[in-house]
Amino acid sequence: MAKYGLSPAALRSFRALNTPVKIQNFLDRNPYHVADTAWSPRLVLENKTAHCLEGAVFAAAALRLNGYPATIIDLEAINDTDHVVAVYRSGGAWGAIASSNYSGCRYRSPVYRSLRELALSYFEDYFNLRGERTLRTFSQPVDLRRFDSQQWMSTEEPVWFIAEHLLKIPHERLLTPTMERNLTRLDSRSFRAGLLGRALK
Repeated sequence: MAKYGLSPAALRSFRALNTPVKIQNFLDRNPYHVADTAWSPRLVLENKTAHCLEGAVFAAAALRLNGYPATIIDLEAINDTDHVVAVYRSGGAWGAIASSNYSGCRYRSPVYRSLRELALSYFEDYFNLRGERTLRTFSQPVDLRRFDSQQWMSTEEPVWFIAEHLLKIPHERLLTPTMERNLTRLDSRSFRAGLLGRALK
């Protein structure tokens, strides 16, 4: 094994994903992973499938190997699962890379002036199977270099320690209580569009 516990072949594969769009295209080309796993980026590369946590961590590794910080944020929901995305900056603006079972919760172009703006861009597309808009908070960015001692980029062991860290850190509210009370359910057309291509267990 070479740098970060990755073989020369794996390093070449990651470095070929040398733009955020190429990283997103890799995730989009491969099926969404619905099993209860927490694969490292190396295992995602080998298996060519990922769920949201795995996709974000994979994207953070690819960003790191191409000169960006290895940064993720957590989007926290009510009556729903959290969503994790890798974030990056270009031209002073934020963008995101993500794997999701919902069509609207993936890539974001780097046009957002703040992480709050970026997080809010997911609001309309973030819903549960009852059609409820569920996104409520977002975390500050987490630099995954903090987990280098645990070989997060290449380990055979599950990387649940990353998810556990996200659960412990502060999150900022996106909505006021009044906003939450006034929310309506998603209309049927938007609901169907958001489920396009959804993988089932």
